[in-house]
Amino acid sequence: MARHHASRLIYSSIVSLDGYVADRFGSFDWAEPDPDVHGLVNELQRPIGTYLYGRRMYEVMAPWETMPLDGQSRVVASFAELWRAADKVVYSRTLSSTSTARTRVEANFDPDAVRAMKAAATKDLSIGGPTLAARALAHDLVDEIQLFMVPTIVGGGNRWLPEDLRLDLELLDERRFASGFVHVRYRVRT
Repeated sequence: MARHHASRLIYSSIVSLDGYVADRFGSFDWAEPDPDVHGLVNELQRPIGTYLYGRRMYEVMAPWETMPLDGQSRVVASFAELWRAADKVVYSRTLSSTSTARTRVEANFDPDAVRAMKAAATKDLSIGGPTLAARALAHDLVDEIQLFMVPTIVGGGNRWLPEDLRLDLELLDERRFASGFVHVRYRVRT
């Protein structure tokens, strides 16, 4: 009998060196990955079967659904295809419908429902956005953290982790890029 793959919940983020996903003006244009970084992003996203988003992160990601792929680089088109093929769950009390396929809205983030989703999944899950990720981290739902650090200091904005979080991590992998980006991958120790 084939053994069931234990699905992981992965928090992946691109952050400034001082720990922000967006600067104080809400901009993250400084975080655009170069083709080499984007290639690793794609590789890490291949095992993802479901994305969990808060409303704001969903709105940032939704354009990948309708972006024309003609004329795009291979890495950009590949990411769009991966994203479109995955299921999405958006946690929002203000959205009643979505503009993307394979997407459902949940009014409340229920840790037990996420545990059940992980247990039933045959592929990994990804959680996007620091607010939603903070809730998952607080309930010990996150199994792995994948962090891309950008060689930029923005001085303030939207932090990628909450202030009061304590986690012990095990380094699984690290990689440096010519652009100055650094990727680190950690397993969350329970």
